Amino acid sequence: MGSGFSSFLVMCTTPSAPPVLETGLGDLPESVVGSVLAHLNPQEICRLAALNRAFRAASSADFVWQSKLPQNYDSIMSRILDHDDDVDVDKFPANLCKRDIYARLSRPNSIDGDTKKVWLHKGTGKPCVLISFNGLSITGIDDRRYWSRVPTDESRFGSVAYLQQIWWFEVDGEVEFPFPAGTYSLLFRLQLGRSGRRFGRRVCNCDQIHGWDRKPVRFQLSTFDGQEAISECYLTTPGTWNLYRVGSFVVADSKAPTKIKFSMTQIDCTHTKGGLCVDSVIICPQ
Repeated sequence: MGSGFSSFLVMCTTPSAPPVLETGLGDLPESVVGSVLAHLNPQEICRLAALNRAFRAASSADFVWQSKLPQNYDSIMSRILDHDDDVDVDKFPANLCKRDIYARLSRPNSIDGDTKKVWLHKGTGKPCVLISFNGLSITGIDDRRYWSRVPTDESRFGSVAYLQQIWWFEVDGEVEFPFPAGTYSLLFRLQLGRSGRRFGRRVCNCDQIHGWDRKPVRFQLSTFDGQEAISECYLTTPGTWNLYRVGSFVVADSKAPTKIKFSMTQIDCTHTKGGLCVDSVIICPQ
């Protein structure tokens, strides 16, 4: 009994162990957090930046956003800034961190007199190029007997070209841009019928649609290095904007700009065709 009582006294007089300090995500080193963020997509990085101070600081690190930018992002920036009179081309990229450069490239940037818009695709980080009908060569576009320019909020450029009627239908285009290495698709954005508003609701006038069911439309593209693609299809689904795929091309070397020519034709002169809206051509990564 005495020995048991002595043991109890020893336990009571032994100093207690120091308390264990709890750690959390905020205690992680910034370099560790940054290494994790580098494997996430931009949307996830921005969401985690609001988690705590460590994640907010790491989300601004250049090496995190370097992996999200195209390899030749400096060439893309130069192409965009050449058309921005408010920015010093020599100083602008150097004055910004990689996160801000990514943010600038992610929003639509107008080039070539606002006939084209460029932005980074959220999924791949590669550029998309949107070309307005004003940046295309369209047979008879300045003749009001055949074509008219229609203001609309359904286009990123604020207007579309509407075809009343024509015998010889031909749309040609050409673009030269520093695409990063990868595979890209080229598509025409078209609509049968002329859309508008009536009592606040969208309506589409389909009265002038004719001739597109007689013969298919022929799409073509070619690149400076000999790649070609040809496709044919009938235009369908009146009243709805559709993307008609021309084909794809591969960019192997991003050091030099890629030059692409493309066209859309229906030149069978045995019948007229009309009632078509031409909005734009889009080049996007696959």
